Amino acid sequence: MAVSERGARERMVFSAAQLIRREGVAATGMREVAAHAGAPRGSLQHYFPGGKEQLVNEAVGWAGRYAGNRVARFLAALPEPPTPSGLFAAMVRQWTEEYENAGFAGGCPVAAATVDWAESTASTRAAAAEAFATWTGPVARALADMGVPEERASALATLMVSALEGAILMARAERDVRPLTTVARELGPLLDAAVRRED
Repeated sequence: MAVSERGARERMVFSAAQLIRREGVAATGMREVAAHAGAPRGSLQHYFPGGKEQLVNEAVGWAGRYAGNRVARFLAALPEPPTPSGLFAAMVRQWTEEYENAGFAGGCPVAAATVDWAESTASTRAAAAEAFATWTGPVARALADMGVPEERASALATLMVSALEGAILMARAERDVRPLTTVARELGPLLDAAVRRED
């Protein structure tokens, strides 16, 4: 019973993230989440007594963990030795492949929640800030492991995530992956130049 309950709850958080990334927070209703997750509507109150705010915040947290965990997968797929530009290209490729294969309907749920609710809902602003930290942290650690000085790795991780988020928005507006391929191409040399070279 506990496993199935945990599964249902996780499905609802996942469904909320998927709907938020396509429709935004305002257009994502609890009924839609329940239907998307294949869960009874009453179960939402059981699992999320804090209502839509709690569900949105948990979906945002899930998205931050997902993005942070993807960093290790990207690194594992890179040729040796991995480079900062290679990591960033892999981060961008996830989105270019989605848009080329499935269209431009989806964006980042953390960005969508930030735009829709961060100003009016303090807990969502905090959840979004934490989600971005959960994502940039692994990127910064990966850069440091590649030889980027630690004092610069965090700043470059912020640059990478910020550039990617902006390019996602522009790609959706333009219905074209051009902004994504542009940021990967233009930032790559700058990122690689930050690696400390052994004399």
